[in-house]
Amino acid sequence: MKNEFLKELSKEQLLRLIEDYSKNWLAMDGVWFQSVEKTAGMDQAMYHDAEAWRRFTVIEAKRIKQFLQLPEQPGLEGLACALQLRFYANLNEADILMDSGQKTLVYRTRECRVQRARERKGMPFHPCKPVGEIEYTGFARTIDSRIRCECVSCFPEVTDATCCCAWRFTLQET
Repeated sequence: MKNEFLKELSKEQLLRLIEDYSKNWLAMDGVWFQSVEKTAGMDQAMYHDAEAWRRFTVIEAKRIKQFLQLPEQPGLEGLACALQLRFYANLNEADILMDSGQKTLVYRTRECRVQRARERKGMPFHPCKPVGEIEYTGFARTIDSRIRCECVSCFPEVTDATCCCAWRFTLQET
């Protein structure tokens, strides 16, 4: 371990630190995005956000998959575990709903910290669907290449008012 100080922290302290690290990561993501949005406009900010997520989501998924020691094709059960270890899983309220045949999983974010922060600041909601499609598809396919993703509801195309966004993952048998 590179940081010996961490070994001295209690479990409760480490859990609080994970939450703080998650908040710091999300703040950094928002700060750079808003900087580009302010200086170059929403289209440029969305372009760079998509490019960042295209790469980051694969890195995050690979590390989580390795941490969980998931097999090459862990299916939707492996995806369900991995989704719970993403950085923002510590910050957003979400549900994972799996059908009884375990062929479909729906991931619903009930409360989104990003959208609530923009709302508090009087900013328009973040049009996250295009980036979400890149992010969730890339994450799921990195966990298991057989998993397909589709948006159920996400700003600016909200079809489910009970959540901020919802994504359906389907296991495609080959």
